[in-house]
Parts: sequence; structure tokens; C-alpha cells
Amino acid sequence: MKLSDILATADKPLFSCEFFPPRTDKGEENLWNCLRELQAVNPAYVSVTYGAGGTTQDRTKGIVTRIKDETGLSPVAHLTCVGATKEQLAELLNDYRAAGIENILALRGDAPEGMDHFKAVAGGFAYATDLIAFLHEQGDFSIACATYPEGHPESKGGVADDIRYLKIKQDNGASCAITQYFFDNETFFRFRDACDAEGITMPIIPGIMPIGNYEQIVRFSSMCGASIPGWLHEQMAPIADNLDAVADLGVELAVKQCAELLEEGAPGLHIYTLNKSTASIAIHDRIKGYL
Repeated sequence: MKLSDILATADKPLFSCEFFPPRTDKGEENLWNCLRELQAVNPAYVSVTYGAGGTTQDRTKGIVTRIKDETGLSPVAHLTCVGATKEQLAELLNDYRAAGIENILALRGDAPEGMDHFKAVAGGFAYATDLIAFLHEQGDFSIACATYPEGHPESKGGVADDIRYLKIKQDNGASCAITQYFFDNETFFRFRDACDAEGITMPIIPGIMPIGNYEQIVRFSSMCGASIPGWLHEQMAPIADNLDAVADLGVELAVKQCAELLEEGAPGLHIYTLNKSTASIAIHDRIKGYL
């Protein structure tokens, strides 16, 4: 089912999950175990990332196709501008079309390993806005996009730039946006209100990162521009070496965050699972009264 139709017909907030394509057969086995476990909460859709620098694109295609064929879930395939010409992207989209994949999350993507900045290949796209316009021209796909409530780490104009580009993404054919994760809900509420003021009407879905390893999240956040509030550090730092305690607190904080977001009208929640099911299921079960 197309993501645009899922969102348009929803009579309650949606719960969705994101996975990454493993590099090994063992990792893929773990992913499928995770997916089978998460079927119990029936996510509205599941997205699969493209891999750093587009390095796992074949696995992404294989995973989303298998999700479509075997699980009954609605898959969303991430697609980036990295290392691909327009013709190569068109060929990949033909494969997706033939496999019945209807949903794409369009991103610029990060610079490939070894490069200090993103550079489009000859004949490729430099910006997600252009990729979205290209996808929209294809006519067969529902298009999601990414946005950054705290500003993209490479943005010189901060949040204002993200809002401006998000409006272009909407105008070019995106039907919804999924945010980078954040821990301070006021950040999201300010961003959502500013988007409303600029005429952005598509659903903006909060991305949620349950914390299972605090040192890992600090590292991730330094790369993606997500801030760690002082109150969060004060609670997590003393227990950082106790992963069970961190995971328990991570679920507790995520449940509180998700409940507040839904009470304030968020259209759904997109959980960054890191290919693990336990936290996502626990969060879902504790907020299912909102869903």
C-alpha cells in the first residue's frame, strides 16, 4: 500500500519502524528475526536504509522485496543520490516497480567513506530536492523525505534552511517527512509550528531513538547533529556501563517522549530500531492506548 494512502486513510496515529541492511548473512538472519517479532505490533510501514555511501543497496533491494512478498508489511525503500547517475537510479526504480515496491524515502545521503564532503557524480543529483522531483516524474511511487528539527549538520542557515528545503521537497512531490531523532520534544514542537507558518502541510512524523547504549548514541548524535540535553546526560552518564539499566531507562524515557508527542497531535512515531525488537515492542505496548 502506498504510504500516501496509509497516511490519508489513518484514523489514529501510526507506529512505524526503521531497519538497516546488514553486511553479513548472520546480521540478515538477525534482521529477519527482528521483523518477525515486530509483526506482533503490526507497524503501519517499515523502512530500510540505503547503507552508508550506498554500499548496501543490493541488500536494501532484496530486503524490501522480501518484506513485500513474505510479511504483509508495507516496505519503504530508502534511496540516495550517492554514487548513482540518473540512468542508474531509473534502472533501480524499474526493478522496484516490477517488484511491486511503491514507497521511497528520498535522501541526498552522506559522503562515501574517505570523502570529507558530498559530491554528486556526473549525471547524478546533488540534492534530495532534485531526487524527489525525479521520483515524482516517475508517477508510480509515494515519496517520503527526511528533515532535521535541529538543523542538518552541514546547514549554514540552521533550522531556517531545513524548513525552506522541506517546503521545496513538498512542492516537488514528497507526501510526508520523517525527522532525525531528537530528545527534547519542544524542539519538535517549535519546528512543526514554524513549518506550519511556511505552508508545509504534509505530515511530519517524529523519529524516535530508544537508547540502548548511551556511548553509541553520543557518537551517533555528534555525527548527525542531534543534541543531548543536559537532563538526559545526567541520567544516563552514571549508568552508561550497565547496558541493561541503560536500556530500561531508554524505554522509560522514550515512552514518556512518545506519549507527549501523541498527546500534542503528532501523526505517528517512527522508531529507529537498530535492528533490535525489544525496545520497540516495549514502547508500543506501553503507548498503544494512543494508537
